[in-house]
Amino acid sequence: MTSPRDLQAHHRVASVRAVRVADDRDCDDRNMETGDATGQRCDDVARVVDACRPMRGGAPLRDAAAKSHAARNRGARPAEQVDFHAFLPRIAGGTSRLWDWIDRRRAEVSTPALRRAVDLFYADDNFRLQLEETPGSVNGHHAKLGGLLLHVFEVTSIARSMARTMNANADLVVAGALLHDVGKVEAYEIGGGGFGYTPCGLLLGHVVLGCLMLERRRVAAGRSICSEGQLLDLQHMILSHHGALEFGSPVQPMTTEAEIVHWADEASAKANDMIESLEDSDAFSTGRGVSVKRPWRVGRIWRRPDAIWEG
Repeated sequence: MTSPRDLQAHHRVASVRAVRVADDRDCDDRNMETGDATGQRCDDVARVVDACRPMRGGAPLRDAAAKSHAARNRGARPAEQVDFHAFLPRIAGGTSRLWDWIDRRRAEVSTPALRRAVDLFYADDNFRLQLEETPGSVNGHHAKLGGLLLHVFEVTSIARSMARTMNANADLVVAGALLHDVGKVEAYEIGGGGFGYTPCGLLLGHVVLGCLMLERRRVAAGRSICSEGQLLDLQHMILSHHGALEFGSPVQPMTTEAEIVHWADEASAKANDMIESLEDSDAFSTGRGVSVKRPWRVGRIWRRPDAIWEG
């Protein structure tokens, strides 16, 4: 498959999904058309002309210019009428298997207060729909639709195994793992530029948002969910899961269960960074097994696996 960065002038592609206009000089209707491999004009192409940055140092399009270009392009839809989810990467394999596994783990939680706390989110159909359409990050680990659900699955699976091995409170660890990133549902958004941050995501961050969301849902439930001490443990696990202030956590883990959730989160995120960095063709441009540069998500020279362990 041809990478977008390899496309040249007059290059033929199998289909056109979206066009982003970044500079007024690139918008000449006399020489810019969108069409599929059959030569037919694509009338369902979304041209995103507002809030774009120039590609070659020119000034951004003004609103009037943007409206003018949109009006002249008969096949373009206004950005607000476009479902940008269709243009974004999505996790492989669907979400059913992930939900089945998560719901089995919820059913295994034997501590009533923890089960009630988890169900404040995971028994809510609207939250479930939001969760499976949220990325794990904006441009880092699990940055795909469904990425957050996959990340939560991985963190919970890793943390549960660690808790059983270390004789920690497995129920508390599973609850903390399921709740640790709920704030990302309100911290991230999807628009013409792909994945981005909401205002509260920028100003508060998903770690603090997750703690606030738990408190809001607990109050809205109108009944006793857990004791103050139990709530404090859950809030601590959410707030400490990044491990340190410089990584976004206002406190460091101070319980065994919080430490387990932190390292499970770290393992899921870092392993995903490493696995996806193997797909960076620029980093392995020489054909050798060792990268010629440091993939930014890994931060060091990286080695592709070879066939010595196969068979």
